[in-house]
Amino acid sequence: MTSVHTNYVFRALADPTRRSLFEELSRQGEQTVHALTRHAGVSQPAVSKHLTVLKRAKLVRHRRDGRETHYRAEPNALAPMVDWLNLYGAFWRDRFDQLENLLQRMEP
Repeated sequence: MTSVHTNYVFRALADPTRRSLFEELSRQGEQTVHALTRHAGVSQPAVSKHLTVLKRAKLVRHRRDGRETHYRAEPNALAPMVDWLNLYGAFWRDRFDQLENLLQRMEP
Protein backbone atom coordinates (compact mmCIF):
# COMPACT_ATOMS: atom_id res chain seq x y z
CA MET A 1 0.00 0.00 0.00
CA THR A 2 1.17 3.53 -0.78
CA SER A 3 2.11 5.62 2.24
CA VAL A 4 1.05 9.21 2.76
CA HIS A 5 4.69 10.29 2.36
CA THR A 6 4.92 8.48 -0.98
CA ASN A 7 1.85 10.38 -2.15
CA TYR A 8 3.49 13.69 -1.18
CA VAL A 9 6.62 12.78 -3.15
CA PHE A 10 4.65 11.84 -6.27
CA ARG A 11 2.46 14.96 -6.02
CA ALA A 12 5.45 17.21 -5.47
CA LEU A 13 7.33 15.88 -8.47
CA ALA A 14 4.26 15.82 -10.73
CA ASP A 15 4.72 19.53 -11.38
CA PRO A 16 7.41 20.34 -13.98
CA THR A 17 8.58 23.49 -12.17
CA ARG A 18 9.07 21.58 -8.91
CA ARG A 19 10.89 18.78 -10.75
CA SER A 20 13.13 21.38 -12.34
CA LEU A 21 13.88 23.00 -8.98
CA PHE A 22 14.65 19.61 -7.40
CA GLU A 23 16.90 18.66 -10.33
CA GLU A 24 18.72 22.00 -10.15
CA LEU A 25 19.38 21.57 -6.44
CA SER A 26 20.48 17.98 -6.98
CA ARG A 27 22.94 18.96 -9.72
CA GLN A 28 24.22 22.29 -8.44
CA GLY A 29 23.97 21.88 -4.68
CA GLU A 30 22.65 24.36 -2.14
CA GLN A 31 21.21 27.58 -3.56
CA THR A 32 19.33 30.64 -2.41
CA VAL A 33 15.74 31.38 -3.33
CA HIS A 34 17.00 34.20 -5.56
CA ALA A 35 19.27 31.86 -7.53
CA LEU A 36 16.47 29.34 -7.88
CA THR A 37 14.12 32.08 -9.08
CA ARG A 38 16.56 33.01 -11.87
CA HIS A 39 16.74 29.34 -12.88
CA ALA A 40 12.99 28.65 -12.70
CA GLY A 41 11.82 31.52 -14.86
CA VAL A 42 8.84 32.21 -12.60
CA SER A 43 8.28 34.78 -9.87
CA GLN A 44 9.93 34.56 -6.46
CA PRO A 45 6.57 34.00 -4.70
CA ALA A 46 5.83 31.12 -7.10
CA VAL A 47 9.26 29.58 -6.40
CA SER A 48 8.65 29.91 -2.67
CA LYS A 49 5.31 28.11 -2.99
CA HIS A 50 6.92 25.32 -5.00
CA LEU A 51 9.69 25.00 -2.42
CA THR A 52 7.07 24.71 0.34
CA VAL A 53 5.53 21.73 -1.47
CA LEU A 54 8.99 20.18 -1.91
CA LYS A 55 9.70 20.73 1.82
CA ARG A 56 6.43 19.00 2.80
CA ALA A 57 7.50 16.03 0.71
CA LYS A 58 10.90 16.18 2.45
CA LEU A 59 12.60 16.53 -0.93
CA VAL A 60 14.40 19.73 0.10
CA ARG A 61 15.71 21.23 3.32
CA HIS A 62 16.39 24.84 4.06
CA ARG A 63 18.51 26.94 6.35
CA ARG A 64 18.44 30.63 7.10
CA ASP A 65 21.55 32.75 6.85
CA GLY A 66 20.67 36.32 7.70
CA ARG A 67 18.04 37.45 5.22
CA GLU A 68 18.75 34.63 2.78
CA THR A 69 17.19 31.19 2.77
CA HIS A 70 19.31 28.43 1.29
CA TYR A 71 17.81 25.21 -0.04
CA ARG A 72 19.38 21.83 -0.73
CA ALA A 73 18.01 18.65 -2.26
CA GLU A 74 17.37 15.57 -0.14
CA PRO A 75 17.70 12.75 -2.70
CA ASN A 76 17.09 10.08 -0.05
CA ALA A 77 13.50 11.32 0.10
CA LEU A 78 13.02 9.66 -3.30
CA ALA A 79 13.24 6.24 -1.62
CA PRO A 80 9.45 5.71 -1.46
CA MET A 81 9.19 6.41 -5.19
CA VAL A 82 12.09 4.09 -5.97
CA ASP A 83 10.50 1.35 -3.84
CA TRP A 84 7.17 1.79 -5.62
CA LEU A 85 8.83 1.66 -9.05
CA ASN A 86 10.81 -1.44 -8.08
CA LEU A 87 7.63 -3.17 -6.92
CA TYR A 88 5.84 -2.53 -10.20
CA GLY A 89 8.97 -3.19 -12.23
CA ALA A 90 9.12 -6.69 -10.71
CA PHE A 91 5.40 -7.14 -11.35
CA TRP A 92 5.73 -6.28 -15.04
CA ARG A 93 8.93 -8.32 -15.52
CA ASP A 94 7.04 -11.33 -14.14
CA ARG A 95 4.10 -10.69 -16.49
CA PHE A 96 6.38 -10.39 -19.51
CA ASP A 97 8.17 -13.60 -18.53
CA GLN A 98 4.79 -15.35 -18.35
CA LEU A 99 3.84 -13.96 -21.77
CA GLU A 100 7.16 -15.09 -23.25
CA ASN A 101 6.64 -18.61 -21.85
CA LEU A 102 3.13 -18.72 -23.28
CA LEU A 103 4.32 -17.59 -26.71
CA GLN A 104 7.11 -20.18 -26.71
CA ARG A 105 4.59 -22.93 -25.92
CA MET A 106 2.38 -21.72 -28.76
CA GLU A 107 5.14 -21.91 -31.39
CA PRO A 108 4.65 -24.85 -33.81
